Amino acid sequence: MAVSGLLLSGFLVTHLAGNLLLLKGEAAFNAYAKALENNPLLPLAEVGLAAVFVIHILSGLWVSWENRQARPVGYEASQWAGGRTIGSATMAYTGFLLIAFLVVHLRTFRFTEHGGNLYRHVLEAFRNPLYTGFYVAAMGGMVLHLSHGFASAFQTLGLAHPRAETLIKRSGLAFSLSMLGFAALAVWAYFQGGPR
Repeated sequence: MAVSGLLLSGFLVTHLAGNLLLLKGEAAFNAYAKALENNPLLPLAEVGLAAVFVIHILSGLWVSWENRQARPVGYEASQWAGGRTIGSATMAYTGFLLIAFLVVHLRTFRFTEHGGNLYRHVLEAFRNPLYTGFYVAAMGGMVLHLSHGFASAFQTLGLAHPRAETLIKRSGLAFSLSMLGFAALAVWAYFQGGPR
């Protein structure tokens, strides 16, 4: 789970970097999209990425199941001691939100014809306030998910050290907050889309 999570985090960085080309305008973003579409390694990369997603989701379900087996009856009172955060307490919920988001996102941008102008397609999709609201909410969920997952991956892999714990937690928080760039782009695209 930790390895697949870190691989997905790397994907998010590259995906956000590509999406930031929206700010450079139609020509730059469409050139980037065309270069990706024409890359002969794209199908292989997509299969690999899909496999990482499936492994991460199945690992999450397995960990959840193991936790329930270890303690079938929940705590009588919610305890926030021991470093428990809102991110760690909502991992399952944000995970399911992100799966739903992934399905909608792929349907909107990967499996819908855009006529060679992905830039215009993006702006058109974000003209819908419901879609934009869902997108922003899902990105908030992703920030919560990453705020716990990124730092805990280091602990799972045995890379956490008491002296580095604060640095790892702060780095995880900074990384997760940087992913709000996706939400900011969605809001930007909403206001770029012209009259509604």
